[in-house]
Formats: sequence, structure tokens, C-alpha cells
Amino acid sequence: MNVEDILSVIRRTPDLADNIEHWKTLPARAGQYAAYPDSWHPRLKEALEKRGIERLYSHQRQACDALAAGEDLIIVTPTASGKSLCYNAPVLNAVLEDDAARALYVFPTKALSRDQVAEFNAVVQALGGGVAAHTYDGDTPPSARRNLRARGHVVVTNPYMLHTGILPQHQRWLNLFQGLRYVVIDEAHIYKGVFGSHLANVIRRLRRVCRHYDSDPQFILCSATLGDPGALAKQIIGREARVIDEDGSPKGEKHFLLYNPPIIDKELGLRARPLEEVRRLAALLAPHEIQAIYFARSRNSVEVLTKYLKDTFLEKHLDPKKVCAYRGGYLPELRREIERGLRNGELTAVVSTNALELGVDIGSLDGCILAGYPGSLAATMQQAGRAGRRAGISAAILVARSTAMDQYIMRHPDYLFERPQERTVLDPDNPIIFANQLKCAAFELPFREGDTFGGNEETETVLRFFEQEAQILIKRDGQYYWMAEAYPAQEVSLNATDIDNFVIYDVETQKIIGEIDRFGAMTMIHEEAIYGHQGDQYYIEKMDWDGRRVHARKVNPDYYTEAQTETELKVIQVDERKAFEHYDAHLGEVNVKVLVPMYKKIKFYTGENIGAGEIHLPPEEKDTAAFWFTIQRELAERVGLYSGSRGKSLSGLRRLLQQVTPLFVRCDPGDISVEAQVKSPQYDLPVVYLYDNVPGGVGLSDAAFDCHRSIFLAILELVRDCACGYGCPACVGPAADLGSEGKGTVVTLLEGLLEGGLDAPAA
Repeated sequence: MNVEDILSVIRRTPDLADNIEHWKTLPARAGQYAAYPDSWHPRLKEALEKRGIERLYSHQRQACDALAAGEDLIIVTPTASGKSLCYNAPVLNAVLEDDAARALYVFPTKALSRDQVAEFNAVVQALGGGVAAHTYDGDTPPSARRNLRARGHVVVTNPYMLHTGILPQHQRWLNLFQGLRYVVIDEAHIYKGVFGSHLANVIRRLRRVCRHYDSDPQFILCSATLGDPGALAKQIIGREARVIDEDGSPKGEKHFLLYNPPIIDKELGLRARPLEEVRRLAALLAPHEIQAIYFARSRNSVEVLTKYLKDTFLEKHLDPKKVCAYRGGYLPELRREIERGLRNGELTAVVSTNALELGVDIGSLDGCILAGYPGSLAATMQQAGRAGRRAGISAAILVARSTAMDQYIMRHPDYLFERPQERTVLDPDNPIIFANQLKCAAFELPFREGDTFGGNEETETVLRFFEQEAQILIKRDGQYYWMAEAYPAQEVSLNATDIDNFVIYDVETQKIIGEIDRFGAMTMIHEEAIYGHQGDQYYIEKMDWDGRRVHARKVNPDYYTEAQTETELKVIQVDERKAFEHYDAHLGEVNVKVLVPMYKKIKFYTGENIGAGEIHLPPEEKDTAAFWFTIQRELAERVGLYSGSRGKSLSGLRRLLQQVTPLFVRCDPGDISVEAQVKSPQYDLPVVYLYDNVPGGVGLSDAAFDCHRSIFLAILELVRDCACGYGCPACVGPAADLGSEGKGTVVTLLEGLLEGGLDAPAA
């Protein structure tokens, strides 16, 4: 059976077909082609022809012509549409015309960097050599680094190494910066929030260093899916870029299914567990060697689903070694092995977090199953784009969870297929991020009095603070010079996950099997945790917090663990306030303290809670931006928040805001957090807080503050339309948690908040 046959089985099987909320068929499409530019070097044309590329797709030709005209670009076409040729060919042509020409490629991960070097060098081999390209990352040996600095035409790196290894040592990269013609920034859609805000400042530093060496490179940004790409490009590179978004590559027919697990308790609105439904769908694909990728929402879910699929393969007398997990925390050698297994067909199923969402070369797959909405339109289309060939039929299936966000998507499929892609939110001038990056820039080159960094008018103010208060700069003859011994880039994390990782040590094999960031360590590898690795389970015997190492032993339990978190909040500053009829909306700064006090033991397959334990770790603390609203006493008393169990309904509203707000603010769910207090110590009123999940904030709370009444309305419609009686995971939460009056109380509360109309502040 092939994919088409499997889709027919789904259509004909009632207990599968009845779960399909929406079936979108994207028809096959012929390619649109164009000839090579006449200006290209003859050797380049010959090399491409040797590799079977006799003509270009229309978008590739548009990109090459725009670059020849001196423009900056952002190319937005789907996965596997040939974006890499849009920059590789012009770069090769430039080097063939001038051996001093240089290019810098910036990819978000080491894996993607290595993939691109391999693809680039394949063309170089067809050329007969003469062009040197190599990765520059933490794994690059010293001898290769020296050669790359001296003779490398193309330096392929990641934001972290550009930040800490290249820009602070620009004097050692003289040839690169003097000859720099092109800078490539791939997977542009991931540069949002804190990471994107830092990256935009790193590019400010890059352009500043280039000006010092009298070079002015063109920028080429790429992404498979993006809304308002021109605006994002301008935020990242600081100037206008031409948008090329008409895809000329051919596509095979593709089916995109929205699959809602069946309701198993109508009164409570409970649906079958999504991982079990994914396993059920995988059982259709596995016996027929249909190669598929499965995306899960968390590292824990990846390991649980991997175990389930391995069990399924065993039940069907198939080799469980054809199933692998792939996620952050695995060692590089294991990740490379899995990528090769997908490309050469040795693996039938790979379960991944969003780590394989990016453009790592894993070949063209027949199927993709998403265990839960990935949290953004960009991520959804990137993951679904992993399935699809230029000829033949492929399928992507989104299996919903019983969450408000996923159920909103099930009821509003046009959100995925009809509306424009979301905009990416970043704030390069966030005070904390800007100040930290300004330190790095001052270390690299002195600032003249009156200079601005990225056009920020606060530059001089911050420089004076660094001189007079922090005493890390000294001012002489109208210039600010770095005078501290510290190396600032080493102390500035781009996204809080690139430093301070824990390593996981197998006490039996005496080998390191993985690593994890500090916050992930608090919830996944605390003492007594069960840590999943490739479908196997390890018991964490000891955690050395200061040494950033845990000791794990392989075990075979019938459960996994989930950590519980608690949050303490305190308002520091109010920047803006709006009064409505029954509540006041605030925008400002809060202090957040997160503790992880305990964990639960969850039985495999049944989801039963079979025990708990305490966790003894220090809290994580940060100051960040927040939007919050205080509910006036009259409305709180009217809906009964102070009486009986109805106060619990506020946690139902909190839950809905956490899941629905990202659909309006255009961010990943993990970028924000929401907390509720029935009686706030500061206000003596019910308060709900929504805050940016990063120190200092990056504008998400501001966006929520501006559109919060539209969010309230969407939540009200979602709860009213839900078929459950008293509450369920798809709306306010299970009735067992909120009580039989929880759903009705949330509806009444939202109706009260919205009194006066959608945009009606109090007179």
C-alpha cells in the first residue's frame, strides 16, 4: 500500500473518518522555469549542469537577478523549493570572478550548517575545486579554524559563534571582513522573541565591523513560511529588503488532515489521548514501510511516543530499530546517525520535537503526523512541509489535543489555510538586550560621541552609564573605549539555552548520553526523575546542581515523571492603565519567581497518577514585562468568585488565556505565561497576570494589552460553543478540577468583562 491507499482506508473506516474535522487537498503543481543569467561564469553553469540542474526555478532566477542589481533579499518559499541555490550560485559566481570575495552563512543550528556545507561542496566538486567552504562552530578543530580564517571563501556558522567567536575577534578575520560580499541568514522565521532580538543586535555589530573594514555586504534571508517578511527583514538587518515569495518549484499532490480524537466522555468532554491516536495512525503506515516523521510538543512526549511506536512495531513483527527519537539534548553523533538513517531509508519512523522542523536534509518523506498544534502557523507549516515530494502523493495529519488552542484550530480550520501567516515579534531595542549587546559592540570597536547603535537614540545615555556608573568604558578624545577585563560576549546568552547546560552521565556505561538547559533540568532531570532517551528510561540517582551534572541509571519502569511548577508574582511598576466598566487593564513590569516543588508519576498508556515526590531545587527569578487586569469587586461578587468553589473558575480563565492569546499575539505558547489570583495581596481583588516569559520582555505583553478584548471575545465564543456540560480540557478545564459551576461562571465572568462592547473603556 502507498500513501494514496492509506488515505482511502482512512476515508472508508468510520471510526477514523468521523474524527476528521477538515480535509484539505493541495493539488499537484507544475514547475515554472527560467534560464541561467547570461552573466554567470561558464564554469558555474557547467558545474550545475553536471549535477542535473539545467535551468532555474522562476524564484531562483528572480533572486539571482535581484542580487546582481545590488539588492538585499528575503526569500519566502516552501520547504524543498531550492532556496539554497538562490544564494549558493551567486556566491560561487562571485568567487569565480574574484578570488578575494567572501561570504558568511548563518544557520540556527550546527546540524543545518553541516548540511549546507555538504551541499555547497558538492557543487564545488563539480566545479573541480578552487572554492573553500567550512563550518566554524564549537566542533571545528584549531587547524581548520586557522585555514578558514586565512583562505576560506565561505564561512558557515551559527548565531552563537558569530556572537562569541567571530565578531569579538574580528582582527583575526581580516580576509573575511575585507572581502565580505554576501551574508546569508537562513530559517528567518525562528528569529523572534529574545533570540530574534539578540540576533538583530548581532547583525548591527556585524555591519559595524564591516564598515570598519570598508565592506558593505548584501544580505539574503530565507524562510519557508512567514508573514510580513519585509518587515522582519528590516528589523533583523536594519534596512529594506526585496521580498521574493512566488514559488516556481513543482509539487506533488498533498493532503492535510485535521484529526480530532474521539470523545470518550461526552458529559465531561474528554477525548482520547492524542499520543494513543498517533500510535493508531502509525499502525496503518508501519507495515507498508511508509516513511514518516512524527512531531511531539515536548521532549517528554517525544520519548513516550517513541516507546509507543517501538511497541507497535514489535506487535506487528517489525524491527523496532527502525523507530528513533530526535530532540535537543542528544549528542551530535547520534543526531547525525538519525539524519543519515532518514535520508537513506534505514529508518521508517522518527519522533521529533521541533528540532527537525528546520531545513536539515532528511530527504523527502511520505507522511508527517503532528501530535498537537505546534503553537504557531509558521511551525505548523514547517513541520507539515517535511512530508511532500515533487511527484507523488504525501500526507500531513494534525492530531489535536484536548486543549483550548488545539480545539480552536479544529473549529476554525481557516486559521491555518485561509488567513495570512503571522508576523514575527521581536524588539532589538529591549533595554536589557540592547545594553548587553552594546557592551559587546563597545568591546569590538570604540564608539564616538554622538554615535548610535542600530539607530537607537538611547545609545549615548547607555554609553555614559557604562562609563560613569558601571566603569567598564573610558572616554578619551570624544570616544568611548572598553576598559574592563571581562569578555562581554561570553556572559551574554542569546536565548538562555546556549550556556549553562547540564550533562547526563550514564553510571553503567560511564558515558555522557545527553545534555539539557538549566530550566529543563529543573523539570526533567531532578533527582528521582525518569529521563527518556530513545525510548529507554533512566532513573536520575544524583543531581550535582553546581557542577551541572546528573547521574542516571537505565531502568525499566511502567511510569514516567512530570514536574509541577509554582509561580510567585509581584508588581514592580505600572506604565499604563485603562479603566473599563468592570475591570482595570494594566501594562508594566513584574517580578516572577518560579519554583518546582514536586513531581508526579504517570503510568504509561493509562495516564494514571500513581505517586508523587518532592523536588528540592533553587527557584528561577526574573523581572519582566506584563499585562494584567484587576476585576472590580462588584463583578467578582456578582459571579461568585468569593463564594464556594466558584473561585476556581479563575484558573479556568487563566488556562484559556494561556492557550488562546498566542493565536492573537503571534507567538509560541511558551513565550508567555499566565497566572491568576482570586484575591491579590497587592490589590485585594481578583487579578490575572499575563507576562513575557523572558527577562525584560520583548513586546508580547504590550500586544496582548492592545488586543485583549478581542481575546476575551474569542475565549467566550470558544467556551459557549463547547459541547461539554460543565467543563472539559477543550475549554475551561475538567469539571473535576473547577466544579460543576466552573464553566458557567467563566461565561458569566467574560460577559461581564465585555460589557459595553468590544472597544469600550469606562467613561
